[in-house]
Amino acid sequence: MLTRSLLFAAMTSIACSSAFAKDWQVQMLSYGEKGPMVFEPDFIQAQVGDTVTFLPTQPGHHVASALTPDQQKAWSSKLNETYTVELTEEGVNLYYCPPHLMMGMVGVIQVGESVNKESLDQFYPSFRNKIALNPERVDAILEQVK
Repeated sequence: MLTRSLLFAAMTSIACSSAFAKDWQVQMLSYGEKGPMVFEPDFIQAQVGDTVTFLPTQPGHHVASALTPDQQKAWSSKLNETYTVELTEEGVNLYYCPPHLMMGMVGVIQVGESVNKESLDQFYPSFRNKIALNPERVDAILEQVK
């Protein structure tokens, strides 16, 4: 009887946690509220189990991870295709649009605590050197990581 009760409790916990997961929607835009070549929103504070769906609202974009938490699988979409990422690990995910990185088309997903912030801080200077336009916009996005 105890085993059956534990099994029921475990199944209920799994069902409830997935029921509370959120699917975030991120638009890939040639021009948005913050100017040219942006993701909207460009910063998300998510939880493990959430998903993020990237929508090619305007053509010519796709998305790729530049930095992920250690156990989060790196990801990349195809040009002009909707793409969904399942957030499986706590930490910071830095992502970008490959054709528009030099224009500052970058975003951040923080999942729970920023457990890989030290890795981000080490990685970012060389990544920032690839951004010719709007590097301050990207700096402002990263300032939101806590």
